[in-house]
Amino acid sequence: MMNKRKFTAVSIAVLLVVMLLAACSSKKNDATSSPSASDSPAATTSASPSPSASGSAPASADAGTKLTGDFEIQYFVGGYGDKWWKKVIADFQAANPDLHVIESGGPKINDQMKPRWIGGNPPDFIYIDGAGINDRQMVEDGQLEDLTDWFKTAKNIDGDMISDILAQQPQQFSGKIFNIPLVLNSWGVFWDKALFKEKGWTEPTDFKTFMDTSDKIKASGMTPFIHTGKYPYYINAGILFPAIVSANNNDFSILQDMAANKVEAFKSPAVMAGLNKIVQLRDKGFIDKASIQISHTDSQMLFLQHKDAFIPNGLWLPNEMSKDIPGGFDFGFIPSVTQEPGGKIIANTSTATVAVAKNAKNKDAAKAFLQFIFSKAQASQWAELSGAPSNIKGDISSSNAPNFVKDAARFLTDPNTVVIPSITFNADVQKVMEDSIDALTISKITPDEWVKRVTAAAAKVK
Repeated sequence: MMNKRKFTAVSIAVLLVVMLLAACSSKKNDATSSPSASDSPAATTSASPSPSASGSAPASADAGTKLTGDFEIQYFVGGYGDKWWKKVIADFQAANPDLHVIESGGPKINDQMKPRWIGGNPPDFIYIDGAGINDRQMVEDGQLEDLTDWFKTAKNIDGDMISDILAQQPQQFSGKIFNIPLVLNSWGVFWDKALFKEKGWTEPTDFKTFMDTSDKIKASGMTPFIHTGKYPYYINAGILFPAIVSANNNDFSILQDMAANKVEAFKSPAVMAGLNKIVQLRDKGFIDKASIQISHTDSQMLFLQHKDAFIPNGLWLPNEMSKDIPGGFDFGFIPSVTQEPGGKIIANTSTATVAVAKNAKNKDAAKAFLQFIFSKAQASQWAELSGAPSNIKGDISSSNAPNFVKDAARFLTDPNTVVIPSITFNADVQKVMEDSIDALTISKITPDEWVKRVTAAAAKVK
């Protein structure tokens, strides 16, 4: 699952060319990552050069410096898979034959590597994603290299300023930069275009078309909507939060106020309006009753089997379920369905970042690798091999990226789309929000009771 990542202001104009494009995220903010499909242990191996290495240009921190010694990379394997990591590491190895690249990756890599980070013997480079890891905590614990000065003048291997080609700029911690966004994800709602065409169902463009189509879906005998009750942040991120922003005159600062534990923000009429959208889904009988007790992969499987027509999820879903997708299934995607007719699309985004360890033994190689991966060629490869958006600007319309990724890019570049940067909620408040939304979907509480529970949690934190 993908984590709910931190916010850095996003410019839609910048996003316009971003999507060189998305795995199961949980912004539990421990990560913007996705629950992985397998639980195999971390594998540490040397990278083999790829026959089609796309980085023939020098990839050293200094144009004339030869990179040597050991260089270790840690990366989490979740919904985005590891195809891109295998490829880019092989490309980097081929471009630097005197360097010994070691890759440490897997679905449990964050937990497995934790003792080394605590002990001051970390890998050189880290991809911060997945459960069990939190970039803010790593910064506060002094585990990441300060990249502030480096980032000011850093160029990629194409000679472009890295700061100029990013869709979302790095988050700053007390005015300093420690990690750089590599992946850009958007939450939203998926359906099967092929099924909708076969049945003559209208694809949703707003809340009215979503509800009208859901009525027809229910009448056909299929359940319109499923989510994962085990991880309620999916329905929060994909349905509730966009609904709140829409009701707040498209101003996402209300979510930032909620994340800052401002009690009054939770009492806003916009929050109540968002909760009432969930109630409408519930009271119309559109929500699969199985949702409350199942995981993300279980809900995704029922969706793929056409037991349910719509599912709120992140752009990593198709890649995460790649082995289970039926033939002919054609993913439709829209960032939000809760806006009123004529209203703006609300895209709730999140990022996954990369960083250099403060105690890295080969910082030159780590910074050179940053220059290497933030190139347009590698961004395009990320989109094609992971099925996710890259945080690097670029036009992917003619690339081999999946159609749903191109659809996401189209929405994210539309001037009528409101792009919400990733927000981190207090862990205790977030847990109450998640438990409460589950309770609301099965009529155990009312919207008023949701507000009371969450404001009590926020007040306690304050």
